[in-house]
Amino acid sequence: MRALTILGAVVAAISSLMYMLDSHLEKFYIFTPSELNELSLAAIEAHGNDTRSAVHYIVSHLSTTHPNHVNLDEEWIFNNAGGAMGAMYIIHASITEYLIIFGTAIGTEGHTGRHTADDYFYILKGEELAYSPGSFEPERYPQGSMHHLKRGDVKQYSMRDTCFALEYARGWIPPMLFFGYADTFTSTLDFPTLWRTTWITGREMVTNLAQMKL
Repeated sequence: MRALTILGAVVAAISSLMYMLDSHLEKFYIFTPSELNELSLAAIEAHGNDTRSAVHYIVSHLSTTHPNHVNLDEEWIFNNAGGAMGAMYIIHASITEYLIIFGTAIGTEGHTGRHTADDYFYILKGEELAYSPGSFEPERYPQGSMHHLKRGDVKQYSMRDTCFALEYARGWIPPMLFFGYADTFTSTLDFPTLWRTTWITGREMVTNLAQMKL
């Protein structure tokens, strides 16, 4: 009982802090959706369907505009979440933002998750489909478009074939990790990948916190 009381107090304290800071989140962001949209379009214009070069273009540009906040090591990791499987490269991870390249060469489908952050999905190659209950036609997001999943919303999504995107989330990032980890315990049991994901994400968050970046 004492342990539960302590846990409850910790959760209540963290929740209260998040509530107080919520209206001030804009002060902590270093990226903007419009900036990343323009960068994605520029990468596509420069490299077309050469996704490896487009990713290099994006990361190189961000390393000059946001020095010390960009992971230059292209560390690809499998990602299983909401029943979908792909791979990701974590470019930036902090308490209030994350920026990754996410995609797959063979297609996938799953649940977006219901998150504590707005999610922006900039399609670099291929096409993403999305579906909301009550709709009778899919939402289509081809190369060069952006899919905005608003905070608290949820959809089914599909990448029928090769599809890669620059994904940007802004809001409270730590609670999103539960969704990202759940499939490991309920289906894949791929604990080496879980450890690697935790290590890289934690390393980047701590690095940014050390520079006063929430």
